[in-house]
Amino acid sequence: MGFWSGRSAWIPWALIALLVVCVVAQLLVQYRLNIWNRDFFNALELREGREILQQTYLLPALAAGSIGLAVLAVWGRMSFQRSWRKWLTTKLLALWLSNENYRRLDDGPGEPQLAEYRIAEDARIATDAPIDLLVGLLSSLLTAATFVVVLWTVGGSLKIDGFGTSLELPGYLVFASIAYAALTTGAVVLVGSRMAHVIERKNQAESELKFAVTHLRSLPRAAPPVEDGQDASVNLALAEVIRQWRHLCGQHVRTTLVSHGNTLLAPLVGLILCVPQYINGTMSLGEVTQAAAAFAAVQGAFNWLVDNYPRLAEWASSASRVGVLLFGLDMLRSPEVGTEAS
Repeated sequence: MGFWSGRSAWIPWALIALLVVCVVAQLLVQYRLNIWNRDFFNALELREGREILQQTYLLPALAAGSIGLAVLAVWGRMSFQRSWRKWLTTKLLALWLSNENYRRLDDGPGEPQLAEYRIAEDARIATDAPIDLLVGLLSSLLTAATFVVVLWTVGGSLKIDGFGTSLELPGYLVFASIAYAALTTGAVVLVGSRMAHVIERKNQAESELKFAVTHLRSLPRAAPPVEDGQDASVNLALAEVIRQWRHLCGQHVRTTLVSHGNTLLAPLVGLILCVPQYINGTMSLGEVTQAAAAFAAVQGAFNWLVDNYPRLAEWASSASRVGVLLFGLDMLRSPEVGTEAS
């Protein structure tokens, strides 16, 4: 709340407004490219040279607009992330350094906080990921709403004849895309259900390894020199890091099976679903490619969770670790802790 209010709060709000404008404008360009896809392939099917030439001239302008908006969005997003990280890290450092909290924080029971890693790394992820995820979610929602209309309009109804009856399915491409997205999203949630916990344990192991390595520099000069690979604490910390990375690798392998398979299959599924309409003559070649592109866009929007599940899990882990650090610092300021310490 402190970042979103105060004298400098207009900066994040202005950057958020800029990102929303970029998302909406980018969606308009993508919609126009979808129409370009239809017009170009229709002209190609009819061998209309003049129309093909006009569409060819139009493509660079649309591409330039999309690229420019993407560049502006990257600048706005990273400027926002930089401001938020600076604000959060400054606050965490102030709390950690006040009243010698940096000396007292790890004296209590439980696993060590190792605040240095949480302030440097977890605070970065906790402020980097949210804006990426929210902008992506907004783009996905608007894309789904726009291209679902395209699918419904272009796809039309599918007639199925059999057993002496005729069945008509209106907007069949829309329902097919929803069913396909539900299948892939459910699969990635199922196979990656433990990812947030695994990432949190990996981050804790990484911080303990850094602490163990840094601790070697604080040894007194009179202590015997530590030979390569002979420090037990470093070896144990490294072994735990490797063990947690092995668990994380398994989580990524399982989620990649779903996400990469979806990336390969979604455009092809859209094309295959349009084949009956094309054979029946109710769809032109341009409309087939338009519908297939719209199907892929809807799948990309519906599968936001599939594509961002690892990043979402990493953010949840880092935000939790920053929250634990803040809780530990708050406990140091409580009267009970002060009484026990004295």
